[in-house]
Amino acid sequence: MNALLKDMTRPRLIQIWFTAVLLVVVAGIALGVSLTLGTGAILVALCLVPPVIIVMLWPDSQRRTVAEVIYDAENPRTDARP
Repeated sequence: MNALLKDMTRPRLIQIWFTAVLLVVVAGIALGVSLTLGTGAILVALCLVPPVIIVMLWPDSQRRTVAEVIYDAENPRTDARP
């Protein structure tokens, strides 16, 4: 389970959330739940608020260290001089 969460990205988590909410709505409609204005507003909030919180709280990519900035560890120079 830890490996699954370690590789989780923000867009993938939001996609899973929207899919889960959609499945709940479809199950509700299939079971005959009446959709009122209040229920619709709650479903919209349920669908939109958590992804906004995820975007705001998800950590950015790791900060580069001073050594990585100086030596550009991500893109090393490959020019071979004779």
